[in-house]
Amino acid sequence: MSGRAPGDIAQRLARLTGAGVSELRLIGSQHQARHYRATLADGRAVFVKEAAAGPAGALGAEARGLGWLAGAGAVPVPDVAGWDESMLVISWVPPGAADVASAGRFGRELARMHAAGADRFGAPWPGFIASLPLPNDGPAAGGGATGEAGAWPEWYAARRLLPYLRRAADAGALGPGHVRPVEAVLARITELGGPAEPPSRIHGDCWSGNVLWSGGRGWLIDPAAHGGHRETDLAMLALFGAPFLDRILASYDETAPLAAGWRARVPLHQLHPLLVHACLFGAGYAGPVAEAARAALAA
Repeated sequence: MSGRAPGDIAQRLARLTGAGVSELRLIGSQHQARHYRATLADGRAVFVKEAAAGPAGALGAEARGLGWLAGAGAVPVPDVAGWDESMLVISWVPPGAADVASAGRFGRELARMHAAGADRFGAPWPGFIASLPLPNDGPAAGGGATGEAGAWPEWYAARRLLPYLRRAADAGALGPGHVRPVEAVLARITELGGPAEPPSRIHGDCWSGNVLWSGGRGWLIDPAAHGGHRETDLAMLALFGAPFLDRILASYDETAPLAAGWRARVPLHQLHPLLVHACLFGAGYAGPVAEAARAALAA
């Protein structure tokens, strides 16, 4: 057995999966979690996320989110082999590369996953995005029942924008000049949100690093899954750049046509992840937050 894993990792892994461990190797760390690649005695290769110091409930939310996305039968996700409060074990996805064909297939499958829908905005479990809590409750104040199509703008403002705006401002990551344009977005959220749509089954943190390319398909990992707006996942793919993004978007739109003006709403949907980054990484994201808010207002 190789790597710098604590002595009890293999025992815990065996307990969760019901199989002995023949190989265990530390491969990295992120957001208070250590990552391992393991081979089980029954031949399965698995990815292990061990987060003894991480926030309580985060791995459970990830496991539930993976299972919920898998239930759509559209975009592939790793199988959950086992989990507890400090360890998550999922099937290993062999690395590959994106190409035009796989990007097109991913766009079509993402559209079908979104179309599987959700019974409300949010989720029946407490959410997390990276190491931060992600409010999944509802209804939003003044927005009606969370399952109603027209409730999304108010829900997005109350559950995705305002909590992180306050957190980033309180931590000093955003100054008054950065906060004001976001507050202006909050004040106009109903008109900026676009045509009403029912809750979609979304990944919730769909940046390019959470899409693995393997076997001619895009696989989704590390979800902040919930019932949300389908444009959110597409805007997140664009935020830090995804391979063959134009092909992904074209295939998506061919499968499930997007509402008029969706491109102009991209900054609105990017505002939440940018606020999350300001909370996690500080004032370096203050400028992008304000720019996204101004672009959303201009649209």
